[in-house]
Amino acid sequence: MIPDPASAAASGPSELNRSSSQAEGKSSEAVDDSEDESGNENRRRRGRRRKRTRTEAENVTSKKAKSGRGRGRERPDAEAVTLFDVIAMGPSAMAVVIDGWKEAYAEDRDAALLDLVGFFVRCCGCRGVVTAEMCHVRGDGEAVDKMLDELEEDPDEVAGLQSKKFLAFPWILTVTWPTHADSGKYPLSQPAPRGRRFHSDLSDFVRVLVRRCGCGLVFDSYLMTALVSLLSHLSDCRVRAFRHTCTLAAVKLLSSLIEVAADLSVGLATSQDLQRAPRPKRQKARAERARHKAEELREKRAELEGTMDVLFKAVFLKRYRDVHPEIRSLCVEELALWMRRYSSVFLSDCHLKYLDWASYDKVPDVRLKCVLGLQSLYGDPALLPQLDLFTARFKDRLISMTLDKDHQVALQAMKLLLLISKTCPDVLSSEDQELLLRLVYCSQRPLAAAAGELLFFRLVSAADDELAANKSPGESPHRQSFARLKALLDFFQASKLHEHVVYLVDSLWDCSGGLLKDWPAITSLLLRDPRRGSLPSAGLAREQDAALAELALASVRQASEGPAPVGRTGAKKVMSSREKKVQLDDCAELTRHFLSALPQLLAKFSDRPDVLASLMTIPQYFLPESPEARNAQSVSGLLSQMRLALEFHADAAVLEAASRSFLRLCAEGTAWAPPARAARDSVVRDWLEQLRVPLSASLESCAFSADEGQTGAVLVLLRKLCAFHNCHDLSSWNVFGLLSPLLPLQGCPSWPPPQVLKEVLQCLCYCVLWSLSRSGDIPTSREDAERQRLQLRVLSEASRRCLSHADRDVRRQAFVGACDVLSAHSYQRRLRHLGPRGPPPYAATPKLQMALLNFVRQNVFVQPDRDHQSKDEETLEDLDARRRMLAAYCKLVLDGVLDMSMAADIFTFYVTHHRDFGDIIKETVHRSRALDRLGSTRGLVLALQQPFERLQRQRGSGGTLDGLRDLAKGLALTFGDPVELRECVVLIHRSGVEFAFRDCGSSAPASFLPYLSVLAEFSGKLLKPDKRTVLAYLQKHASESAAGLSERRRRPLLRYRASLSAEGDDRGPDRKRTGRCDAAENQQEGAESHGPPSPAETAVAKVDTWSLSSKSVRRARDALGKRRPTRPALGTRPTPPPDEDEDVDVDI
Repeated sequence: MIPDPASAAASGPSELNRSSSQAEGKSSEAVDDSEDESGNENRRRRGRRRKRTRTEAENVTSKKAKSGRGRGRERPDAEAVTLFDVIAMGPSAMAVVIDGWKEAYAEDRDAALLDLVGFFVRCCGCRGVVTAEMCHVRGDGEAVDKMLDELEEDPDEVAGLQSKKFLAFPWILTVTWPTHADSGKYPLSQPAPRGRRFHSDLSDFVRVLVRRCGCGLVFDSYLMTALVSLLSHLSDCRVRAFRHTCTLAAVKLLSSLIEVAADLSVGLATSQDLQRAPRPKRQKARAERARHKAEELREKRAELEGTMDVLFKAVFLKRYRDVHPEIRSLCVEELALWMRRYSSVFLSDCHLKYLDWASYDKVPDVRLKCVLGLQSLYGDPALLPQLDLFTARFKDRLISMTLDKDHQVALQAMKLLLLISKTCPDVLSSEDQELLLRLVYCSQRPLAAAAGELLFFRLVSAADDELAANKSPGESPHRQSFARLKALLDFFQASKLHEHVVYLVDSLWDCSGGLLKDWPAITSLLLRDPRRGSLPSAGLAREQDAALAELALASVRQASEGPAPVGRTGAKKVMSSREKKVQLDDCAELTRHFLSALPQLLAKFSDRPDVLASLMTIPQYFLPESPEARNAQSVSGLLSQMRLALEFHADAAVLEAASRSFLRLCAEGTAWAPPARAARDSVVRDWLEQLRVPLSASLESCAFSADEGQTGAVLVLLRKLCAFHNCHDLSSWNVFGLLSPLLPLQGCPSWPPPQVLKEVLQCLCYCVLWSLSRSGDIPTSREDAERQRLQLRVLSEASRRCLSHADRDVRRQAFVGACDVLSAHSYQRRLRHLGPRGPPPYAATPKLQMALLNFVRQNVFVQPDRDHQSKDEETLEDLDARRRMLAAYCKLVLDGVLDMSMAADIFTFYVTHHRDFGDIIKETVHRSRALDRLGSTRGLVLALQQPFERLQRQRGSGGTLDGLRDLAKGLALTFGDPVELRECVVLIHRSGVEFAFRDCGSSAPASFLPYLSVLAEFSGKLLKPDKRTVLAYLQKHASESAAGLSERRRRPLLRYRASLSAEGDDRGPDRKRTGRCDAAENQQEGAESHGPPSPAETAVAKVDTWSLSSKSVRRARDALGKRRPTRPALGTRPTPPPDEDEDVDVDI
């Protein structure tokens, strides 16, 4: 339905226009909007002479082109422009054309009005005809009502046409268009930006039309009645193009009329002022003229309000609940505009209820327009008294919209409540504020920033009030910042919503960055004595010191790094040049300030580990290019205080912060690197000297023997070494040789205490990792490679022995350390190949591999996962640790350290522990399949066959196959494209058939035959040619081995055969028949119960038959041969998919 101006301009009047004009009689007129772009050839057929009416209305240069009023000729060089074309030319061109249309309306209002009607129909994208016939019923109201009842929308599908007939008094208008044109394509529905541009152009046209027509035509009842009737009837049409376009035109017309009414109200107020002004008696006539003028303006405004009321009731009341969301959104948006511009009529409770109803719309854009409209209303102070009842009644709904699933709606709702809080401070209660202020910790940063602005406004205003009440002379210049920071700390501690102040700082950064970057005030408040000063300027309590130190660290991190913290989305990903310059200036400022202030803070809080952990993290954000970096006195003071803190504290947070800060200070190319490295080396050297003495004394008898005091000292030193060895390479001090005697190797009579053993394992793991990292960058000699291989063997053997330790932390550390060093060694082996004279790479021993697998079984999959299982028994930290251990084990499988068959036991837990570990196991299946398709498939086969064998051994205990069938069903869903994974699925069926018939003919015949009911879960992944081939393979084994079986034992075979039926579709077995068979089998066999059929089987998508090339036939024959193929070497990849299509069956 989108018009084509080029083709339309080149064509003449259409046959549709011509036939419709002949059918209407002498009093009808036709408008062809699609075939004649130079204008609607409306002809008045009244028995008198013809007269052209489009010359002036349709030509921008009409005043120059016309040669006479009666002739109506156009100059040959003048280009005809229709009203529809002019809407894309801007307001200036619109004004020229509309002026020409006004002149044409003054000459012949019927023809000009029909041009305007044709314009609106054309804007709807209708390539049809508008015909009109004069209604001669003038005074008979009953006849008019009867005619209105008869003029219903009746599609006339004869000859492929449909029409809409309605009364636009004094005319009966008929819009006729082709049936195939009734589609969803029309100018307003075009994709952006064309659709938005047409929306804006049509709105501008209506606005310019009303403005240029002025009061003369606006109050012309003939024009307005016809125009309102046209828009109201077409906006009620069942065709969305008419309904959407005419609704837009109608609401924009109402908006333009409101502007005229507002001007009339201003003139009326002026006339009333002139009328009430005191005047002498000789100017009594002027007052009388003012009174008449006021009466005239009042009558015009009343008439205009009547027209607006008709438009509101005929268009808005029907379309604000339209099925099309764009129409509803348009109505809501314009309603808010009407309320703001003409509040005397529209800003009432009976109109505000529509905004509240729109807030419950299911489409986010409608709710968004509702909230934006309310923002414009609450932003005008003059309208606030009229919104009191609405605010009190619908406040709860506005608060609930901050939790809207659409982020933009929630954000604008929060901004609306912020505006209400500023304009009406008493509206939101304390409970409402508590609900809103919780959003400073939400995951969406824009919403959190809006909530932070509300928090800053409420709390800071309260702090300023308290400051004004306790004002006293001679106070600190940071007195105002002190009061605001204390109010912020009180909120953070009183809310108890989150333990990380970094999210609070990020929410407040946009609105209160000046306060959070006032580091001198923060430092002064931390150094202030709590017993000195008045209330606003007094120091902090002990709990507030730690919170303020964490706040200072968060503000430093925000100023240095900028991005939102982890878990928060919606922040800007690219910084502008101005923002980068501000960030660089902030980094220079914080470096200059804290380089001199941090030693004082560290000295004051030397006995507070919680405060030291935050303060010692600040040097990580220093700017190396800062001029203060060359201040040797400040750097040396900071390093000395950090060394003192490390001497007296062994807290994990303090050690980690110090280690990372030394790493930043020791970076290459910085001015403070030489003194920082010297300080770090001195600290490590002192720790090693202190550690050698108790270790040499305790290891004299080849066993760790130390009293409680020595054990505690050794444990503290080991923790410090581990914390620094995590970030720094300490290989030059031979830490491995110092601590390796503590490992529980073969022949050791006793083991160290669990805490000491855990730290030793972790520290030695760091030693091996640093050695592997260093050898990956620098070519390794044979001696270094031998030493590295020896360290790997020693640590792996010690970790294997520790996997059976009684302490859980020791077991976990041994497992994680072994997995880390084996994965790093595998990566280093792939990255750099040793020469021919180099030693062979280290490989995990079978004992170590089995020990790792047993550890995963016993410590990761500790209990089955259920949908309604309570998490009270274990914490989220323990679950996270078990997930990390499982991921480390799966990484060993994917890296080739462990054989692919070692993952079979992991796959068996896919269904029972799907809630906690399903994503890890599924990702392992997909990645292993990408590395080695056939090897991964064999692992899946083992994951099904091994549990089946265990169930067969437990037949007397009542075990069933329900869980195994669920496992097969879940593993079958991991196969995506059946064409790409065709060989894998065929291999599963071939191995399953051989496994099911392997014991036929023995003393216990057909004991493995129930496995076929498990194998049937994979039948839906077979293509039709493969189903026929596998069915033939099954018939071969069944005819040889299962000929003498009873009917009860043959039921799994019948079920599997039904799933492979060549006549069935690709969705799997016949559920209706096999379900009854399974129920009978479960009832009779007990231990071999298979359960009812799963509905997930029927959800497998139907796949079209795929043909095989000759290369694929040979590959399938090799995969399905009688002799079981040997397992390929690790790292081999499957043959690429077939290149040609050929419809053949695989011959087994």
